[in-house]
Amino acid sequence: MESTNHTAVSEFLLQGLTEDPALQPLIFSLFLSMYLVTIVGNLLIILAISNDSHLHTPMYFFLCSLSFNDISLSTSIIPKMLVNIQVQDQSITYSGCLTQGGLVIVFGYLENFLLAVMAYDRYVAISHPLRYTVIMNPCLCVLLVMVSMSISIVVGLLHSVMVLRLSFCRVLEIPHFFCELTQFIKLTCSDTLFVNILVYISSCMFGGVSISGIIFSYVHIVSSVLKMPSSEGKHKAFSTCGSHLCVVSLYYGTGFGVYISSSVTDSPRKTAVASVMYSVVPQMLNPFIYSLRNRDMKDALRKFLVRIAFLFRYFILFDLGFSDRIMVSQNASLHSKSSSTWKRQS
Repeated sequence: MESTNHTAVSEFLLQGLTEDPALQPLIFSLFLSMYLVTIVGNLLIILAISNDSHLHTPMYFFLCSLSFNDISLSTSIIPKMLVNIQVQDQSITYSGCLTQGGLVIVFGYLENFLLAVMAYDRYVAISHPLRYTVIMNPCLCVLLVMVSMSISIVVGLLHSVMVLRLSFCRVLEIPHFFCELTQFIKLTCSDTLFVNILVYISSCMFGGVSISGIIFSYVHIVSSVLKMPSSEGKHKAFSTCGSHLCVVSLYYGTGFGVYISSSVTDSPRKTAVASVMYSVVPQMLNPFIYSLRNRDMKDALRKFLVRIAFLFRYFILFDLGFSDRIMVSQNASLHSKSSSTWKRQS
């Protein structure tokens, strides 16, 4: 196949989940609903935690960071897909595709690191409860998030720079609904050995560190819980980890499921459909998992929604009262004018 330098590439074509025009409105409605639920749910988590002083703890600080990352990851994928379906144009520019692929890498790695940091936080809270506030001080919490973000950005930039060195073939169709790095690399006519080695090393290194950190934390958590004398203490300890375990199982379970399905099937379209389970669904379900399984979160959300409803009602009543006062003043002015006119005529 004839190759061309990457500077001559102007755009790629995202084939999406299906080529059937009759299914496009259904896919558009489904992904729009999922995106709105993701944004509203995670935004409510952030606002509820910010407005409740009882939740200003390391655990909920990391949860806020996770919610913000979920919003960012979904925003880097879904809006472009919705626009393409709406305008019936599957094209994406070279720079846009490269940017989207880089952002997906950054937020994907950051999700891994944040889940590992949250596991470490639960380990300290259960295994060292008396030293928890000393160990998980605000400086360390901010440092852990900033280091995770910095590593994710460096990895994303490194992958993007490697892709910039590649040249591409004439066929520039990506069998996916967003610019995934592995699908992006398959279109090149250059030697991809070094790039593939880089991808596998970074995935194994940083993904392995995150998974190892989670496993290490929960091994010590289980060990500490089993040493507790009371069953009530064991239940309380496990309940504090329940939401995080559900999120970890959902995220890594769907990720491994997509990896296995891509190894079994040769259809890129089926792999794209399966990838919805790790790129969209976990970000949408995380707020429900943390709000439904956490009593403090439910109370904070209830207080926040009551406050919002009160403010909304106050502004409505204020607006109606202001409108009534304007109408009364206008009627009084008209009455005074008609009275003065009648006096002059008489």
